[in-house]
Amino acid sequence: MINKVILVGNVGADPEVRYINADLPTARIRLATTETYTDSKTGQRVDKTEWHSITVWRGLAKTVEQYVKKGMQLYVEGKITTRSYEKDGATHYTTEIVANEIKFLGRKSDNQSNGSSAQAAPTQAPPAAAPQANSAPAPEPFPAPEDAPADDLPF
Repeated sequence: MINKVILVGNVGADPEVRYINADLPTARIRLATTETYTDSKTGQRVDKTEWHSITVWRGLAKTVEQYVKKGMQLYVEGKITTRSYEKDGATHYTTEIVANEIKFLGRKSDNQSNGSSAQAAPTQAPPAAAPQANSAPAPEPFPAPEDAPADDLPF
């Protein structure tokens, strides 16, 4: 089974960042994706916007906190999840995307790191303190299997 979501859209508001504890940040991003089509009856061009709730954890949440701002264009890759919660005696359900990769898109003037990306390493523990200038570099994410298909996306 595969649960994979890829979105390209614009950030609707600055990220909301919370720390579960000192070493466990989480961030929430509201991302808008817009589909444009021509209405067959009227011939008018129609824009349909969907809003997505994106959740990121650990190091990726720190990157989001530092660099993501309202209006930025992002490429987001992750999985779709649905969870429930109780409020006022009623059960509510919410669907969100848990992101494991984010790439900054758009012009350099919009995103200072055009084409750069941030990726979460699934088993990597967050650092205990901010890295020092002369500290060792962070470990690389796990490599893709040799038989994995090539990524043919243009970005």
